[in-house]
Amino acid sequence: MQTVTVSPKFQVVIPREVRESLHLRPGQKMQVVEYAGRIELIPERDIADLRGFLKGINIDFERENDRV
Repeated sequence: MQTVTVSPKFQVVIPREVRESLHLRPGQKMQVVEYAGRIELIPERDIADLRGFLKGINIDFERENDRV
């Protein structure tokens, strides 16, 4: 785990290792979520990047009657 410091303008720098592993780029949008007393930054992805991310998901379960 790495530590960052909040600047007087409430800015933080995402450590290089994290930026590289998540393939973040300058100007990329991120969603900010407060959850259970912590802040989570979720990178927004281009819709084309999401193609195939559900491949192999298990769909063998009983669905509710009002669901297709």
